Amino acid sequence: MQNDEPILSISGMRGVVGRQLRADNVVRYVAAASRLLPKGAILVGRDSRRSSQMLWHAVVGALQACGRAVIDLGIVPTPTVGVAIRCLQAAGAVQITGSHNPADQNGIKLLDDQGKMLSPAHAAEVIRGYRLGELGYVESLVGQPSLTSQPMAQLFHLTKVLQIVDTELVRRQRYRVLVDANGGAGGLLAKRLLEELGCKVIGVGLAPDGSFRHPPEPLAENLAELCEQIPKADVHIAFCQDPDGDRVAIVDGSGRFVGEECTLALCLRHVLGKRPGPVVINCATSMMNEHIASAFGVPCVRAPVGEAHVVAAMQQHQAVFGGEGNGGPIDPRVGWIRDSFVGMALILEAMASHNATVAELVQQLPQFVMRKLKVPIPAASLPTVFDRLIHIFGDAGVDHSDGLRLHWHDRWLLCRPSNTEAILRIIAEGSCEEAVNELCRQALEALARIH
Repeated sequence: MQNDEPILSISGMRGVVGRQLRADNVVRYVAAASRLLPKGAILVGRDSRRSSQMLWHAVVGALQACGRAVIDLGIVPTPTVGVAIRCLQAAGAVQITGSHNPADQNGIKLLDDQGKMLSPAHAAEVIRGYRLGELGYVESLVGQPSLTSQPMAQLFHLTKVLQIVDTELVRRQRYRVLVDANGGAGGLLAKRLLEELGCKVIGVGLAPDGSFRHPPEPLAENLAELCEQIPKADVHIAFCQDPDGDRVAIVDGSGRFVGEECTLALCLRHVLGKRPGPVVINCATSMMNEHIASAFGVPCVRAPVGEAHVVAAMQQHQAVFGGEGNGGPIDPRVGWIRDSFVGMALILEAMASHNATVAELVQQLPQFVMRKLKVPIPAASLPTVFDRLIHIFGDAGVDHSDGLRLHWHDRWLLCRPSNTEAILRIIAEGSCEEAVNELCRQALEALARIH
């Protein structure tokens, strides 16, 4: 892929602003999407990045050139857009967001009339239309398509989240909670949600000004400085969001980074305790969730990586809960999108229900070790690599739904090509560090033999 081409996938369009992501290709992409969405108004939201306002003009102009009425939501988290689509009975939405990517990047996420990311097939059709120039422009406009605003979108979302938890139970605990929104779109809604749950909120970067105080993705290495400050803040828990508010990582009261993998597992165990039913996770998510589902006697289905794949499987299997191990829980009662606010509310309710700290709840989860690597490798070499790994691990179960996943009852190894660069992502999980290191060692050794 050339440096000046945007990255197109089931997750939408993204790239470095001004180089890969420009007004002209954003207009073309949105016009291709408009042709495929049903009739009706299109919602437009954006995150707080400095470039999002510029891209907003391109998006709105493209939609109006396609004869679409536009409802502007302003700066809003991505899951809020999904809720607003259903509340306003819109035909779909365009969310301008770089998600967890660095500040010089941005992107476009497309949502359908159900308030979820486009299905993989639908997303592929948009990409095809973009490349072939099959765009939804109208030849003549009868009047100017309307542009209105809807300032209530975050209230719609807040109401939905509060409905899934026992608010009085949580309020009685009077939790002290630190929220790090890092200048992203989720800070104001997070503060209001937590205050509605009776929490004393200590905010870090709540203003949606796009000023990232640390790298946007809520990973341990990016939150080290914040973790050091937690004990002094005297809080029960800290929640750290990504810039568009669909993912959340947890830090306990001692300043220990609990990790984004535990977000989904904590939510899942709590939800299944009240509403047993099928669950869906992606193929790179911790097997903590499989063990939790097994303990409740319900199936746990694995889907390919990507929110759209997970939601499609959730709908197919009528799942009561799902998500991805990057800190993105999905609760159908609120919406079909990863939702950090769902995560915060459910984890606080779990703490209150069990009269336990988050550290104690984490200790009760099944304990596994996970390791993630990435290795430069040409895409053309992958079939050879995969065949070699299948031969080496001859006793493993084999899954080709997303790259190559080899699995046993107590461990697994995933090797999948990146959608954005010529690398292979290697993820391994097992019951002990030695087993995980051995999986990685043998995978790296197999890769070395092809050079």
